[in-house]
Amino acid sequence: MSGEKTPVEVDGRQLTLSNLGKNLYPEFTKGEVIDYYARIAPVMLPHLKDRAATRIRWPEGVDGGKFFEKNAPSHTPGWIRTATVPSPGSTRGRDTVEYIVIDDLPTLVWCANLAALELHVPQWKVGPRGKIHNPDLLVFDLDPGDPATVVEACEVALLLRDLLAEDGLESYPKTSGKKGLHLYVPIKEPKEAERTSEYAKSVAERLAADHPRLIVAKMERRLRKGRIFVDWSQNNPAKTTVAPYSLRAASRPSVSTPVTWDELEACQDAADLVFSPGEVLARVDKHGDLLKPLLEDHRPLP
Repeated sequence: MSGEKTPVEVDGRQLTLSNLGKNLYPEFTKGEVIDYYARIAPVMLPHLKDRAATRIRWPEGVDGGKFFEKNAPSHTPGWIRTATVPSPGSTRGRDTVEYIVIDDLPTLVWCANLAALELHVPQWKVGPRGKIHNPDLLVFDLDPGDPATVVEACEVALLLRDLLAEDGLESYPKTSGKKGLHLYVPIKEPKEAERTSEYAKSVAERLAADHPRLIVAKMERRLRKGRIFVDWSQNNPAKTTVAPYSLRAASRPSVSTPVTWDELEACQDAADLVFSPGEVLARVDKHGDLLKPLLEDHRPLP
């Protein structure tokens, strides 16, 4: 099986897929991973477009080792868009990173064929000539500290939604695909990139001050037990968040899934907000892209 190669044409690009029968999850093959990404592409690609993608690859599957890949590998086809981004203080002694930008289906399939199960992107975009724009998204990562679960994270998401609404901002939730939630706010690009981090931090601190037994906004792990950590730090331009509709690596394939506020209000058990690839495709058939407002409804920060 190790040498099994399958030539395919994807939107006019010639790709060679390999080892499609190999299990990347205990009961989910590489072929199924590629099939999921190809089918979810119509709603996923708009959230990847123009964003520098960090790929987390599991060549031997989720039970093997993983590695983070930021730079485009040397065998990247010439037709794949890349973006050179300054990376001061990089551990590899380079001042820049040449990222892949997943703008189209062939690029997405190519990444999936490299066992890039998880795709992570920043809150900013790269222009057509390589200009790095200021963030157009604000994100909060609601991370439960045991024994708290996503049920408590839902409670915090609703509080956060209301606080943001007081500032004239609409927010949209998705699951992290693991144990937490992400809350996104589409914003007009501020004049300074740091402005989003400063605002997000102030909101998290306001919430933590109002609900100290439920919420923590400080980084120290010892403070998180039984509470929800409202992580505002992913608004730092150097950081990334798992993309909407990305698979996550776990014992079975789960997906970072857009959800409705009604679903968060009704959540009584952590299992209520765990979705398989097949369930996510069915949800998209029913609801369309619940995060579509992130692409169009940008409002200024207060």
